[in-house]
Amino acid sequence: MFAKEVLPPDTASASTFVHVLAENLGHPEGGCTFIQEDGREHFLSWSELSREAMRRGRLLLRSGLRKGQRIALVVPEQQEFVLTFLGAVSVGVIPVPLYPPMDLGRIEAYREDAAAILRAAGAHALLMPRSLADLLAPLLRAVEGSRAVVLEEFFAEPLGEGTPQPEAILPDDVMFLQFTSGSTGAPKGVRVTHAGVLANCAAVISALRLERGRDRGVSWLPLYHDMGLIGFVLAPLVARCPVSFLPTLRFALSPRVWLETVSRERATVTFAPNFGLALAVKDTPARELRRLDLSCLRVVGCGAEPNHPQTLRSFAAHFAAAGLRPGTMVPCYGMAEATLAISFGEIGVPLALDAVQKEPYHASGLARPASKAELPEAQVEFVPCGRSIAGHRILIVDDDGNPLPERHIGEVVFQGPSVAAGYHGDAEATRRSFTPDGLRTGDCGYLAADILYVTSRKKDLLIVNGRNHDPQTVEWAAAEVDGLRKGNVVAFTRPGRATEEVVIVAELRRGDAATVARQVRGHIQTKLSLSVADVLLLPPGELPKTSSGKVKRSTTRQQYLEGTLRGGARSGRAAHRPSVHPR
Repeated sequence: MFAKEVLPPDTASASTFVHVLAENLGHPEGGCTFIQEDGREHFLSWSELSREAMRRGRLLLRSGLRKGQRIALVVPEQQEFVLTFLGAVSVGVIPVPLYPPMDLGRIEAYREDAAAILRAAGAHALLMPRSLADLLAPLLRAVEGSRAVVLEEFFAEPLGEGTPQPEAILPDDVMFLQFTSGSTGAPKGVRVTHAGVLANCAAVISALRLERGRDRGVSWLPLYHDMGLIGFVLAPLVARCPVSFLPTLRFALSPRVWLETVSRERATVTFAPNFGLALAVKDTPARELRRLDLSCLRVVGCGAEPNHPQTLRSFAAHFAAAGLRPGTMVPCYGMAEATLAISFGEIGVPLALDAVQKEPYHASGLARPASKAELPEAQVEFVPCGRSIAGHRILIVDDDGNPLPERHIGEVVFQGPSVAAGYHGDAEATRRSFTPDGLRTGDCGYLAADILYVTSRKKDLLIVNGRNHDPQTVEWAAAEVDGLRKGNVVAFTRPGRATEEVVIVAELRRGDAATVARQVRGHIQTKLSLSVADVLLLPPGELPKTSSGKVKRSTTRQQYLEGTLRGGARSGRAAHRPSVHPR
């Protein structure tokens, strides 16, 4: 299934995560540090963490929950989330992580999203802290028979006698449901198995070369998403590499605290999505760099959303003055349907972008290397996402599933033991994505020397006059115009009279809206030779987003076509209504 030598000797034979927790009971040294909002720290050793998780699992059984039943978790506090999640896992109750409400002004929208997930999961209970009980009470109406569990009161009870014994848990049993972000459609519950988690953890440990006694992680990533949960909770538990957890809200309020924590804790491994790297650069002025020592870092992983070449360059160059070494930036690629990781860049190798000829790329789907003599405007750059994780394979296929040669753009297919067991309660979606030939990721990309380059989401491609354009390339170019909020730009197409027409919807940061909209159209035309039919600018906070901050292209497009986006100003013409219909 996977190479056992990459696991600690006493966990290499683990067939379920319950075995990992049991093994960790015998290890009082090392563990996790949970940093509170006020900066105080609480340390739990591996044995303390496992013991409390198992106690909580038995309490869940005593409450009437049984193996295979789902319990939704809305638990913002990291220590409580980790203990409760692992508690459910330890007895076969299936946890369903949900993101907590973040904006009381949008509480109704939050309740609608959360209710949809509760219904899709068929949750038997909703566990939440007392502080959210009144706010979330209406969600219980979403699933008939679901009940509320208030965290502080429930787990404060002693275990007592008469608690049912846990049922046997098998490698192919579902360990938890990881709902997709919903950036390209309605969230779907991925059935992540014990075997899949252990396979992916083993591959992550191998790819990052994690060594007990040497490595330490720091993470601010939300634990209700796979990169934070599997990458910084589950894999470190298998490897027994210590991790310090920084509250996500502390990072959001002051991004520089992330790297201050790395410097103080002498962390060797940390991760962030593209927007996190950009925020850290923006929030850490040059005068503050002398207070940091980042020479301890071996890996700054970057994934979870498309990596902007300039963002990676900027981060590496900015923090070099704080000791960040060349080759520390490690782009990666993954998704919930693959449990987490699909590919990793090589550690210690300076980032080398792949520049390809623009014309054959857009016209024919070929990634021909650009020569040094070609002008920059005749090239397109892509970030390498590295090679497939150990024991797995990546293919590029055409629409019929036939493998494509090197440097031909097609759909990325992933094969191996980390592939999840399908979508919960959605047989048709499972059939489309989880095929006998592997996981159809829905992403476009190409291979060159076995290195994967992801170019776009297949369903988000902008096809104009028979030529393919990646939406993120258009979005990144638009964000270069002063006045737009970076990371808050969406590009898509709408039906036109003769061909598909490009539309850009973005949030305005400053300036005259009408002027900025005209500048966006001009900049895209000049830089990409692409005509933009309409630019619609929104007030800050109005762009539809996922719980992890990703823009929702399909939702934005649908609302644009329906005329329900609240725009300030536009440059271009409104849609030709008779021909407009959502795909």
